[in-house]
Amino acid sequence: MRLTKLDRHELTKAQQTVLEEIEQGPRGKGRKLGLIGPFNALVRAPEVGGPVQALGAAVRYAGSLPENVKEVAICTVGAYYHAKFEFSAHKNLAMKAGVAEAPLNQLQAGDQPDFTGDEMTAYQIASEMLLNHGLSDATYASGIAAFTENRMIELVATIGYYCLISLTLNCFKIPLEQGMEDPFPDRI
Repeated sequence: MRLTKLDRHELTKAQQTVLEEIEQGPRGKGRKLGLIGPFNALVRAPEVGGPVQALGAAVRYAGSLPENVKEVAICTVGAYYHAKFEFSAHKNLAMKAGVAEAPLNQLQAGDQPDFTGDEMTAYQIASEMLLNHGLSDATYASGIAAFTENRMIELVATIGYYCLISLTLNCFKIPLEQGMEDPFPDRI
């Protein structure tokens, strides 16, 4: 890890505010999550970390995009960036949301996953955005047909937010927490 781990008892007032927003918001629901994953970085730089965590809370909890669709998009981003913490955490959340394990394992291995229905549409949209930095008219049309304009905006915001989080995790080499499985053991 490139960043020293913050001690929750030694935070500045601004840093404490960001941590409280994370823990009291929809992620923590009042639980002490601590400075795991990207939270150590977000809390460390509260002027940016506060708005970033608020965007994450909105993307994850305020929209109407179905959880399975959202988690497929998040896992696609995590796999693309080989973001170990992100993929490990969200693979479990994806399965809890009803996503089958087999296509997630294929995604993790770098193979073409066998998602179906809206999950496949979310995967195709996320993959195309990551690889081409945009969408073809055909992929955009399939997204609108599956999700509506508002949910497409939510999906694009989800993909963009998790690009930011994945890059943060990778740049600062944020480790897995105890008990998390390394999804990409051959990657640094």
